[in-house]
Amino acid sequence: MTPPKRARGRPKSQFGESSAGTMQSLDRALSVLVAVAREDRATLTDLSLALGIPTATTHRILTTLQKRDFVRFDDERQDWSIGIEAYRTGVAFLKRTNLSDVGRPVMRRLMEQTGETANLAVRDGAEVVFIGQVETQNPIRAFFPPGSRTPMHASGTGKAIMAALPKDRLLSLLKGAGLKGFTEQTHVTPKALFDDLAKTRARGWSFDRNERYDGMSCIGSAIFNDRGEPCAGVSISGPSSRFSDAQIAEFGAAVAQAAAEITHLIAGQSVDTTG
Repeated sequence: MTPPKRARGRPKSQFGESSAGTMQSLDRALSVLVAVAREDRATLTDLSLALGIPTATTHRILTTLQKRDFVRFDDERQDWSIGIEAYRTGVAFLKRTNLSDVGRPVMRRLMEQTGETANLAVRDGAEVVFIGQVETQNPIRAFFPPGSRTPMHASGTGKAIMAALPKDRLLSLLKGAGLKGFTEQTHVTPKALFDDLAKTRARGWSFDRNERYDGMSCIGSAIFNDRGEPCAGVSISGPSSRFSDAQIAEFGAAVAQAAAEITHLIAGQSVDTTG
């Protein structure tokens, strides 16, 4: 009896996809997932128009993601939002970096010391993404849910990170993102922004007064990894009325100290950032 021939090469994939089709469909699915996360809630039509993907294709992608709990559909509102599995995936990233866990006790002390909400954010392109917060007990306070994004040039944390970037990377970042205005105080010209970043660099902390939201202020400082690169930022934020001229320097020193503590904890040593 002739023995059966053994299959040669790599075993056949259980999904039976062509490589070209796989890459295109995967890219589209990830684009849809990112769009849902950015918009918080979105209708099928809005997603289809925003991404330039046919409605039928967008719906198939969404239902596939829904089966895996990456997105969920609200029958009453008729819109899509992010699902629990996407959260778990994000948490896996935070566990890998350990930044959120390491930073929380430092942020709590910072909140208690200043009386203002402490925030932790990481850079994503020309934006910062908030990954942690310790809220003040003051009834009027700032609140940034995990996953919230804001442009770096209109954020205390973002400006702190920008001030620590090499000049070539900073220029490349600005060319691609531009300087969108949000209030009358937002830096919308390179000169205004660069002057502010120079002050931030010199004192070790940034100051944002009414630059993203009218009536809200923020002081931030960059956190560095073991290679001396800015990887995140810590900040305090609250109503501008509580950020008096007499308190700003004291607040700034407290935030810079918190950033240095977190840097030491994640880098394993004090990092020289003077270049």
